[in-house]
This record gives sequence, C-alpha cells and structure tokens, in this order.
Amino acid sequence: QVQLVESGGGSVRAGGSLRLSCAASGYTDRIDYIGWFRRPPGQQREGVVVFHGDVASYADSVKGRFTVSQDTSKNTLYLQMNNLKPEDTAVYYCAARNFPWGQGTQVTVSS
Repeated sequence: QVQLVESGGGSVRAGGSLRLSCAASGYTDRIDYIGWFRRPPGQQREGVVVFHGDVASYADSVKGRFTVSQDTSKNTLYLQMNNLKPEDTAVYYCAARNFPWGQGTQVTVSS
C-alpha cells in the first residue's frame, strides 16, 4: 500500500508551536484518516487525537493546545501544536484506514 508521509516536525523551545502535515503523495482516492499518534522516547505509541465519526477526541495531555484539521481538497491531515511542552517530545505519526504507518516526524521540545 502507499505510505503515509508525515512532515513539519523539528526542534522548538517550550511554549513554541509547530504544524505537522500528513499526506500520501500521488494517492488520488480519498484518505480516511484516523488521527495522530506519537511515540515518546522509551515509550509506546499513544493516541494524540483520534476521530470517532465526526468527533475529534484529544488526549488529556494535549487538550486545549493541539488542533487537528483536514484539507479535503489536498487530501492532507494537519496537527497544529501550540504551547509545546518538553513532554510533547516524540515521533509523531498519522494514521489512516488501509494505510501502514509512515516513518513519522520528530518533534523535540526543549525547556
């Protein structure tokens, strides 16, 4: 299957912002996105925001700081991350039905 590609990660100081993107280049069918996940160093992958129908369900740790959105015309999923904290440091992955995991994008937040 076509791979999802995450981008937009980087290094930022606490309180900063990043906007992540997820897409499958060259894929013409509509992508049914599940949401965003992350794997902090030394930990298991965890849900950041997951769609349940039309409702986006955010992890308690990111509520009020992260916002998911989608550009349907571009078949692209976004994650706006504001007021980043060191505990947000992780590799971030998007997820979609019938797609394997991509490589993820590294987010590093320093104090």
